[in-house]
Amino acid sequence: MTVSYTLKVAEARFGGFSGLLLRWRGSIYKLLYKEFLLFIALYALLSITYRLLLTQAQKHVYAQVARYCNRSADLIPLSFVLGFYVTLVVNRWWAQYTSIPLPDQLMCVISASVHGVDQRGRLLRRTLMRYANLASVLVLRSVSTRVLKRFPTMDHVVDAGFMSQEERKKFESLKSDFNKYWVPCVWFTNLAAQARRDGRIRDDIALCLLLEELNKYRAKCSMLFHYDWISIPLVYTQVVTIAVYSFFALSLVGRQFVEPEAGAAEPPESGQEPAPALGDLDMYVPLTTLLQFFFYAGWLKVAEQIINPFGEDDDDFETNKLIDRNLQVSLLSVDDMYQNLPPAEKDPYWDEDLAQPPYTVATAAETLRPSFLGSTFNLRMSDDPEQSVQVEASPGAARRPGAQTPLLSRFLGAGAPSPAISLRNFSRVRGAPRTPHLVRFRDEQSCDPEAAADRIEEEEAESADEALEP
Repeated sequence: MTVSYTLKVAEARFGGFSGLLLRWRGSIYKLLYKEFLLFIALYALLSITYRLLLTQAQKHVYAQVARYCNRSADLIPLSFVLGFYVTLVVNRWWAQYTSIPLPDQLMCVISASVHGVDQRGRLLRRTLMRYANLASVLVLRSVSTRVLKRFPTMDHVVDAGFMSQEERKKFESLKSDFNKYWVPCVWFTNLAAQARRDGRIRDDIALCLLLEELNKYRAKCSMLFHYDWISIPLVYTQVVTIAVYSFFALSLVGRQFVEPEAGAAEPPESGQEPAPALGDLDMYVPLTTLLQFFFYAGWLKVAEQIINPFGEDDDDFETNKLIDRNLQVSLLSVDDMYQNLPPAEKDPYWDEDLAQPPYTVATAAETLRPSFLGSTFNLRMSDDPEQSVQVEASPGAARRPGAQTPLLSRFLGAGAPSPAISLRNFSRVRGAPRTPHLVRFRDEQSCDPEAAADRIEEEEAESADEALEP
């Protein structure tokens, strides 16, 4: 059964994740404790051998080997290799879950498209839905050990009601070297076509919609089968496993507390004897190495658990529960709920312009929060009325040859004229501000674009002269 702790982390609070550390089922401790105890035992064995069984000369040689192993372990890119692999496995794990076929869309289309309140109409709807569920059971028997243990033979599938004896005979008479999970889907299409000929499906559009939903359902069954068939390349899994095991094999030797290196003596001060060589603090228990083993080996165990989520681990998918749920809700929707509608009534907000559902006392404070209207809704604008003046660009002047763009005018100088609009209204610092309405720059005596452009250039020259006045 999947371990769910969603409610425990509904709120971010002090020590929110700490309360999850004491769980055993589905925990990293349950996955890793055997490997962790083995690593501690091997480390302790090497430590006792070095401290009690070796001579001084042998200790010196062992110390050199330990320092070499410690330097060599750092050359293994463990974080990169393992991190990329686990990311790939987690993405594949979630994609496999989304590929599990669910009949919800298909059952709604069947209930709306296949008509008839008589025995024949009911039989058609239930049979179509049973074929869809049979296809999912057949493909899950091929990929999930839990489902295979529940339905080890086709007799168990027949006894469970997913298939009749006649259907089993036709299923087994079809000779094929490949998985035949798709056969019920073909039965579905043939039965839907017969229902269309009999008038149970009233038009071709409804039949087309029904077959489209079936194809989506069948595509998920096919994708689930192919995920089981095509695994992550074995070479990648081997590379990651060898990287982790070799890293900690070197750490077993290299992380021992050994005698300091001979040339590591501190330089003596003037007139004093050389200080003895200082090594690492002899703690007997390598805490940081154990933590490193817990993190890296635990990372590998996570990938090992979820690389195939259709097994029987604590966090593997509950495929048997999904089968039960899918069969029950699909038959309810196409049978008991077919045209079983509650009477249409006016809703409580029939005469209200603004519908407002009630709040409880625990959620009443949420009504005091303003609604989100956009990120710029509370932006403070400039109080200068001249900044709100609307101007309209002259289409003729904007395309005159040799005209400078506003961006270019920034580099040529502050007084450079604009080709599209006049800066006369913006350069004034004395006098009353102009009325902030739409200003149209247009020649009053002529509508010629060339004349209008000349007029704009004259106004720009005047405004530039006024701006340069002290």
